Amino acid sequence: MKQHLYDNNNIFAKIIRGEVSCKKLDECPHTLTFYDINPQAPIHVLVIPKGAYIDIDDFSIKASVEEQAAFVAAIGRAAKLTGAFEKGYRIISNVGAFGHQEVPHLHVHILGGEPIGPIRGR
Repeated sequence: MKQHLYDNNNIFAKIIRGEVSCKKLDECPHTLTFYDINPQAPIHVLVIPKGAYIDIDDFSIKASVEEQAAFVAAIGRAAKLTGAFEKGYRIISNVGAFGHQEVPHLHVHILGGEPIGPIRGR
């Protein structure tokens, strides 16, 4: 069953509040971008909205147009700031149990710096 209530104690909420540190790459009034603590590629950053959104479904329904535009712009800035845009990169957002979402706060992984491989191995 999909979680419907936002957990204010998830790790990303704590990072936004400054209770847990991160290696910040970029920030704006609506987003925070930081390096993943367990990188899966030479370039691996996370882009998160500062609002309390569980996943992309929740965000698409509840976030303002300004928040949505800022989130997309932050993804573009992160690709440029990391250099991932030069040869290409992958954007991943896991949703729910089948999507293997580990943190119940919307986040996008940007992976690059090497060939990432197929979308899904069998």
